[in-house]
Amino acid sequence: MPVLLTLTSTAPDASALGFLLHKHPGRAQVFDLSVGRAHVFYPEASAERCTVALLLEVDPVEVVRGRRFSDHGTLAHYVNDRPYAAGSLLAVALGKVFGTAMRGTCVGHEDLADAALPLTVHVPVLPCRGGPGQVERLFGPVGWSVEAAPIPLDDAFPQWGDSRYVDVTLTGVVRLADALSHLYVLLPVLDGSKHYWVGPDEIDKLLRRGGTWLAEHPERAWITRRYLAHKREFVTDALTRLAALDDEAPEASDVAADPVECEATGNDDIGAEAIKTVPLVRRRKDAVLQALRDTGAHRVVDLGCGSGSLLHELLRDNTFTEVVGTDVSAGALALAERRLRLDTMSDRNRARLTLLQTSATYRDARLAAYDAIVLMEVIEHVDAERLPALVRAVFVHARPGCVVVTTTNVEYNVRYEGLGHSDLRHPDHRFEWSRAQFQSWAQSVAAEHGYTVEFRPVGDSDPEVGPPTQLGLFVRDQLVRGGVA
Repeated sequence: MPVLLTLTSTAPDASALGFLLHKHPGRAQVFDLSVGRAHVFYPEASAERCTVALLLEVDPVEVVRGRRFSDHGTLAHYVNDRPYAAGSLLAVALGKVFGTAMRGTCVGHEDLADAALPLTVHVPVLPCRGGPGQVERLFGPVGWSVEAAPIPLDDAFPQWGDSRYVDVTLTGVVRLADALSHLYVLLPVLDGSKHYWVGPDEIDKLLRRGGTWLAEHPERAWITRRYLAHKREFVTDALTRLAALDDEAPEASDVAADPVECEATGNDDIGAEAIKTVPLVRRRKDAVLQALRDTGAHRVVDLGCGSGSLLHELLRDNTFTEVVGTDVSAGALALAERRLRLDTMSDRNRARLTLLQTSATYRDARLAAYDAIVLMEVIEHVDAERLPALVRAVFVHARPGCVVVTTTNVEYNVRYEGLGHSDLRHPDHRFEWSRAQFQSWAQSVAAEHGYTVEFRPVGDSDPEVGPPTQLGLFVRDQLVRGGVA
């Protein structure tokens, strides 16, 4: 059978899936690709259940003509599984057909695009040398329940054993854009064979599609190596940039390829050099914690908590009597649970912690009247036109005693090799502000909503371009330093 993937929503008014995907359920569509055609159609579309199918019709002649197959050996160009098995060809089709949905863009239905939906993904034939367990290791940490059944080599001869292919079903409550990004990155990683040349632009693709979920994934090193075809320079660059989004510098072993993979690909020259990174993430957390202590905050919300990096630090300090972590991504909250070890956490700490799935741009009564809300490296991931909604949600509806905001300083980018003043530090950033831009925005927000704001540098401050990160501490006018009036 041709390459096939189906995605099913059982959310209320499930047929709204068509709006999110920008593909009308009432008609089939065909898209030309470099190696064939992609067909999009809906086997079912009702208010209770809606399924979209992506069928990839691969032209084997085009695969041979373009030499679009990475396995070694002349025969592999002519005899291969590309027309039947999910891999990089399917990932490219996902990017072309559902690219707008993968970016989370849906004008007029923004609330739906931000919402986590009950989704089921079915991939009937997925190459995976690691077997069902490997599928679980990749998709489980980002919020999916995995059913993966090995496909026999031949039903008539069970004694021959199983093939390297699995029939995979993923179920979860996941934002659609995240679900598509997971598939785009992880399907070719499991396959381990790309049909196109891996160049430097693949690093940006990986970071743009992987975003923060990859930075927090326990298998991020293995995923990065496989996605970038074990090219040491690319892997080093990608892991260093991912480390800037998390707490840990990549280990030497992260860059080195697995021996089995080196043997299979011929890339056995990958070194094990340590990657040295400035611990800016550590300084950022310390700056946020100090700002919270300066205001006397005890009940704190980490809005956009990701995998729980700051939550871990807040729970270590008994000054903070109630800690709330929120994120729009169910996968991120699942990672936070693992990172914080909720299953073995003491009863005392467990009673202090609450995890909530919610969006930073929508009013949520559960977040009202806390001492502090933290937006640590969050605002730059929000589309500029949606920042006013975030401001209303935080400064009007939640209205905490103080708000701590950190964001990148775009002026400092010239100090990073390969980045110019106008380049963004991360592909998922919607914007990056200079010190003057951040201060202008913060002062306007503070004046309009009854706060005062203080600015603090984070990281070593360069005399010409300032610090790498900037922090704004907003204190409500009725708040007295050291406690709420």
